[in-house]
This record gives sequence, structure tokens and C-alpha cells, in this order.
Amino acid sequence: MIMTMATLSQPLSFLKLLAHELRWQLVEALARSDRRVQELVQLVGEPANLVSYHLRQLRDQALVTERRSAADGRDVYYSLDLDRIKHLYLATGESLHPAFKDHADAPAGDGAVEPARRVLFLCTHNSARSQMAEAILRELGGNRVEVASAGTEATRVHPLAIREMAERGLDISGQRSKPMDELVGERFDYVVTVCDNARESCPVFPGDPERIHWSIPDPAAVEGQEKQRRDAFKRAANELTTRIRYLIALLEKKKKG
Repeated sequence: MIMTMATLSQPLSFLKLLAHELRWQLVEALARSDRRVQELVQLVGEPANLVSYHLRQLRDQALVTERRSAADGRDVYYSLDLDRIKHLYLATGESLHPAFKDHADAPAGDGAVEPARRVLFLCTHNSARSQMAEAILRELGGNRVEVASAGTEATRVHPLAIREMAERGLDISGQRSKPMDELVGERFDYVVTVCDNARESCPVFPGDPERIHWSIPDPAAVEGQEKQRRDAFKRAANELTTRIRYLIALLEKKKKG
């Protein structure tokens, strides 16, 4: 049976799509980090053509998106749309019984997170994506997390990043761009790379922190009119906010576990 976007809205079709063992393994692998095909092949232990086939099925239903690597244009990063899966999952449960309707619309950060959890965001210049991610996690996580950011090369905090955060009530004008070497000796629970180049050159940190990669386009690389450039920063901030909410939920689950 070939599933279209229309048929996927039917609960049975959604469950069938995820019930396939290999597709479920791929979804599990992408739930924590963006990955390339060769990495997924190693994780699931299946041939590349078979992995690509099932990735295409997930992509055709908009559960998975792909983006060409900014570090090596021959590579493609695959990302899982967690919001779409959550929506379909909850709608499936509600279709079975109204008691399964989601009543937990509060932000994922409402639970208790171990204060010692430390998160580091890395990008190339520590100018936009990692700076915004640092501010967003600090705001959503409060005093339950400690967060820092750095880059492979220190430059400056981009004015449009400062402006976008200010529109969200966050002041990052006092943050500075830092080289990652400045933090290499520190311990973190999670190291999150938010650009492809930073992932390729990410150093080793003590304590074996979990590494997560988010392949997010660089808003500072967008050229054109002021509105186009500001829109690029808004898109990046929106994506970071969504991913960070799920990251906080991951921290909470690890604390409870």
C-alpha cells in the first residue's frame, strides 16, 4: 500500500508506517540527533540502499526532512520532525478514545531537571545560532540547567541575533563570542553542535558528554534585503526553540530514570 499525505492522517496508516522495525530504528536514531546516511547505516546494521528506501518513505510523509551539509556538500543530514510526529501520535490516541487526548500542553521545561546538567552549544563563529540557543535554553531551563556556547573561531555576536532575541524578551547584548578552546577543559553533560562545520571539528570534552547535532542553516549567510535577513534569524530561532523544548524533555526523562 502506497501511503500519501492524506492517508497518513488516518491512525492505522500512521501506525503502520512506524510499525516497520527498520523505520522505527531510524526514527529512534533521529529523535536525539540529526544524522547522515552512513551513520544511520552503521547504527541499524542494514545496507545503505535499504536505509535510503525507508528514509524516503519517512521523508515522503514529512516525518523526516533532509538538508545538504554546509561542511561537505556531498553529505546530507536527516532530521526528524518531532512536532509532526507528536501531533499524529496524539491524534491517533484520541481517535481510539477521547481519554487519550493530550492534556499536557505546558512547556516541556515545567518538570524538575537536575541543576548540575550542563549543556554546551557549538557553531562556527559563535555569532548567531549558538548564541541564540544559549539564551533560549537559559530562559526555558531556568536555574535547572547551566548553559554555555562557543565557536571554532571567535568573532562577534551578530546584531540581528541580538535583535531577534530582544523581540522575544531576551537580552544577549552582553554575551560575547568565545573560541571552543576556552572551554575544552570543562565538563558538560551534552554538547550540541548547531552547524555542520562545528560538528566536523568538535573537540573531545572530559566526562564523555552525549553529542547531539542539529543541522540548522546559518542565518548570517543569508543575503538580500533587511527583511529577508531578519526572517532567516527568526526561522533559526523558531527551530532552536522547538528543538530545545524537546532537549529539556530529554533532560527531565534522564533525571527521572
